[in-house]
Amino acid sequence: MEQKVILSARGISKSFGLTPVLKNVDLELKSGEVRALLGENGAGKSTLIKIFSGALKPDSGVMSVEGQAYCPESPLEGRKKGLAVIYQELNLAPHLSVEENIMLGQEKQRLGFVERKKNREKIKQVLSFLHHPEISPDIPVWQLPIGARQVVEIARALVSKAKILIMDEPTSSLSQEDSRRLFEIIRSLKAEGVGIIYVSHFLEEVMEVADTFTVLRDGEVTGAGEIAGTSVEQLISLMIGKRMEELYPEPDFQPGEVILKVENLQGQKMGSPVTLTLRRGEILGVAGLVGSGRTEFLRAVFGLDRIKGGLLIISGKEFRPRHPRESIKQGLGFLSEDRQVEGLALKMNISDNLTLSRLDFYSRYGFLDHQKQKESARQLISQLGIKARNPEQPVWTLSGGNQQKVALARLLHQQAEVFLLDEPTRGIDVLSKAHLYELIVELSRKQKAVIFVSSYFPELLGVCQRIAVFYRGKLVDVREREQWTEEALMKAAITGNTDNSISKAKVDRME
Repeated sequence: MEQKVILSARGISKSFGLTPVLKNVDLELKSGEVRALLGENGAGKSTLIKIFSGALKPDSGVMSVEGQAYCPESPLEGRKKGLAVIYQELNLAPHLSVEENIMLGQEKQRLGFVERKKNREKIKQVLSFLHHPEISPDIPVWQLPIGARQVVEIARALVSKAKILIMDEPTSSLSQEDSRRLFEIIRSLKAEGVGIIYVSHFLEEVMEVADTFTVLRDGEVTGAGEIAGTSVEQLISLMIGKRMEELYPEPDFQPGEVILKVENLQGQKMGSPVTLTLRRGEILGVAGLVGSGRTEFLRAVFGLDRIKGGLLIISGKEFRPRHPRESIKQGLGFLSEDRQVEGLALKMNISDNLTLSRLDFYSRYGFLDHQKQKESARQLISQLGIKARNPEQPVWTLSGGNQQKVALARLLHQQAEVFLLDEPTRGIDVLSKAHLYELIVELSRKQKAVIFVSSYFPELLGVCQRIAVFYRGKLVDVREREQWTEEALMKAAITGNTDNSISKAKVDRME
């Protein structure tokens, strides 16, 4: 199939007040092409997407769709011109059925009546094309898993005959299996001539699914080209101006006494009991696939899930967690993998989010000292480098990386000694990840203890002293990081089998 340019943008610029956000951005998308749009948070990606969709107007520059001038007044007009955006936070009506969500606003009608039979046929055709004929048009969307909801969102775009799809962090909430299915759908869309702009912080998946790339940094294009022949290291350098090896701080592990001992601990949702120890000044990485039992283990330690058996010993004393309040007093701090739902109160301000879990610092005779509370928030904002106007700024207005820093700062405010971090770098840009690595390593330097759960094995090898692997609810191995390779971690996570031999290349590096 001959590839023709279906979206062209030239000299796109946009400022908010005196702050330039986009500066003379050029981008071209062909039919049947997947173009990755890359850059750290604040690089201008979201603004550019909103301009493409019609949610914002550029200050200068021109756009065209299939050779025709394109300047949509609204997202609805943009969709009518063949451009649809699938956002990270899916834009579905959960109480409506799959059919109603797909056809909403674009129902087939005759003489004022909805032609349900034709609508149903069209929906079945689209779902079959997307390799998900099992999704019933009648089921309410809230009953579907997240992966199936994303299929519904894509189906809605296809029913509207979208020729251009923009996918914003489409795999951030998906399991690996759902991500693989999404990639299959993307390949089917490419074969039909649909052009896709793919936004993601996961560079490994970009290398797998994209044909071309455009990188933004501080609102400007710093690089564009073919994915073939381009390395992850080169993309990172274009995004942040640093080499990949500079992302990970040099850890200086000086482990102290054992602060946390887990003996045959089994939570209500854990498949098998777990035994391990954690020392002060240590960062213990936890690897495994989604659903392998990593999260369930952390939740049991913190007291979010009921304990079925086993012991938890903190600083030499037995502790049976029954409520997060008790765990916080014992020096445990938990950072949830889902910051949007469990990790933050998005509608509240930064000050409240930082301090809510330990308000006794500011309480006197039942009254809160708000001034003292805000002053503590200012100190934490400065300490962690949170980019915010002031402590009263709502958390939902912050970038993903800064939201994650707020969640981590709350654990510091709690005066936690053991940090239980579940996927702390998920869904944030590369530079924000580098900042978080620095903060985590700094915790170990201050003799705090950290359990760091991650699905991204290079970062575990980059910052952890030891790495444990979970497989189907069971802890299968714990080793010093020098005894692991990325390949060995992947093998253990996928099969549960561990090989004690180290590759020759790894031995050479150790020597």
